[in-house]
Amino acid sequence: MKFEALRDSLLKPVQAVVGVVERRQTMPILANVLLTLGDNTLSVTATDLEVELVAQGEVDVKEKGEVTVPARKLLDICRSLPEGAKLSVSLERDRVTVKSGRSRFLLATLPAAEFPAVEDIKSQRSVNLVQKKLRELIERTQFSMAQQDVRYYLNGLLFELSPKRIRAVATDGHRLAMCDLEADAADLPAQQVIVPRKGVLELQRLLTDSDEPAKVSFGANHVRVELPGLRFTSKLIDGRFPDYERVVPKAGDKDILADRQVLRDALGRTAILSNEKYRGVRLQLAANRLKVMAHNPEQEEAEDEVEVKYQGTELEIGFNVSYLMDALSALHGEQVRITLTDSNSSCLIRQPENDVCRYVVMPMRL
Repeated sequence: MKFEALRDSLLKPVQAVVGVVERRQTMPILANVLLTLGDNTLSVTATDLEVELVAQGEVDVKEKGEVTVPARKLLDICRSLPEGAKLSVSLERDRVTVKSGRSRFLLATLPAAEFPAVEDIKSQRSVNLVQKKLRELIERTQFSMAQQDVRYYLNGLLFELSPKRIRAVATDGHRLAMCDLEADAADLPAQQVIVPRKGVLELQRLLTDSDEPAKVSFGANHVRVELPGLRFTSKLIDGRFPDYERVVPKAGDKDILADRQVLRDALGRTAILSNEKYRGVRLQLAANRLKVMAHNPEQEEAEDEVEVKYQGTELEIGFNVSYLMDALSALHGEQVRITLTDSNSSCLIRQPENDVCRYVVMPMRL
């Protein structure tokens, strides 16, 4: 196995996949990337047994073959070389030699045959989506995923497929984020799949803010997203996602219309003196006025007032301020509509003109 390449032709594919390589591995080979040489192409594969990434780069192949080398060491070597540098990479016995100018590195290897690669995901059907729209769908919902919850199916993002749309839903039991993306998915069977947290965050990192296509394929146990020069594959979480529709408030009679950024700024200022652990703020609602208050164990207090459009009865309710701010950040547009029922019921946050994205936040006792 031998090839020559410019620094960037090797650095870019290694950089693209190294995110899934865990620093602490139970299996030594998972700290490596698989290098595979084809016809003037180099494929770089990394996996943590849950997520697999394959990136390609154009190189001058002298001799085909495959081998695994330490991922982060190879990345650091490529980064340390000057821009435009030429590299020569060759395998001799069980060592890979990387040469560039007067620099020479000798890397330990492990057999390519031992590398756990995902081949065919037995995809049922595929759908083509615009990269930036898929990225936006993930960005506007992923923050509500649970982290290391015993209800393992909450530690991921639900994708619900129907003929004309793909819906993303995330919840940690205290809040819920739901967003729709129009898509021609008529060929896809209606189904629900849960992509694990790490796969969601890695995919978000890989997607660009471009109009280039992303081919999304769903198999029985995997989801695969193919991008130009890059292939992402993730296992799916085997579990049943809760009936999220039941959580979305339907009968709220207290409608607040507010300037989204002004409200977010007021919450941010008040949050400075909230309890660092519980992050609670109290909202006092009166005619055309919303007062935000916070206090902490040091007896410090913060208070801010925002003008809103509201004509209902007075109400006082507590929320985790971070949850409210996350929802307001994920929405677009100048205005936000917040619907409440009473001090013990969840609130619904959305844009006034459409409800493509909806956010539900449960109240807290203060």
